[in-house]
Amino acid sequence: MRFGAFVPQGWRFDLVGIAPAQQWQAMSDVATHLDGGAWESLWVYDHFHTTPVASHEATHEAWTLMSAFAASTSRIRLGQMCTCMGYRNPAYLAKVAATVDIISGGRTEMGIGGGWYEHEWRAYGYGFPEIPQRLGMLREGVDIMSQAWRTGSATLSGKYFQVDGAIVEPRPLQAGGIPLWIAGGGEKVTLKIAARVAQYTNFTGTLEEFDHKSTVLRQHCDAIGRPFEQITRSSNFNTIVGETEGEAAERLDTVMARLTPHVGEARAERIRAEYENSPGYGTIEQVAERLAERQAHGLGYAIHYFPEMAYDRSGVELFERSVMRELS
Repeated sequence: MRFGAFVPQGWRFDLVGIAPAQQWQAMSDVATHLDGGAWESLWVYDHFHTTPVASHEATHEAWTLMSAFAASTSRIRLGQMCTCMGYRNPAYLAKVAATVDIISGGRTEMGIGGGWYEHEWRAYGYGFPEIPQRLGMLREGVDIMSQAWRTGSATLSGKYFQVDGAIVEPRPLQAGGIPLWIAGGGEKVTLKIAARVAQYTNFTGTLEEFDHKSTVLRQHCDAIGRPFEQITRSSNFNTIVGETEGEAAERLDTVMARLTPHVGEARAERIRAEYENSPGYGTIEQVAERLAERQAHGLGYAIHYFPEMAYDRSGVELFERSVMRELS
């Protein structure tokens, strides 16, 4: 199994209490740690407002961070899970991503999806199109980006995007363009797009849901004659580990104490339950066993979010020397 980790950027209230002038250093320190270890990739979220409550707490912009990490790391691959297609013109996004790929020496990944966070869509003036429209934008956008990266320019007269000879030079360093991660498990459209263009998918859920989505993805691949095995399936996991169940619980208590003043008691209880039900929560033995089970069902890539990372790296270090060492 291959492993990636999210860098705290504020979106999930994971930089609270750190002064704005020190937040880049906190993020950079985490990236340096990941870059120096066994992680294959680091990830950021493409959001503008905190979740689950929009607030004035920091949320740093994804592609600005991508460029900064491209310059400040040397080995690790760089991705977003995931870029919202509706937030940027796809020809412009192709240009941005190509530049980041050049800066990084060919280490960029493109996680891309239709978007869902209605509050920030409307706040930034993007409206909030219905799901079919958002997925139509995704379909056209990935075609524009793929064309630009392969040929150095893109032309498309689509329903949602119109570009006419948009030049994207220099092209990405990676042969064939930047790898596409199609995020989301929509069975009729998203997974169909993934079957056509993705090198990776990203969807979550129970093991039964993962199996079902995998079956649907295989069916879409079969329908167009593409080998299903060409696509690596990934999932994201909220991760808090301990040597014992008590230690894991103490770590979760610390996270919730920091989070609760910003989200309120009711939401905090729901978030606690989500952590407790995550395959990434528990003792190192429990988490390794759950991930090994997913691996046996075809999960090839696990991307982990550690809510402690900006404050305490002992949990991620425990994960590295135990779970990762066993499953890599």
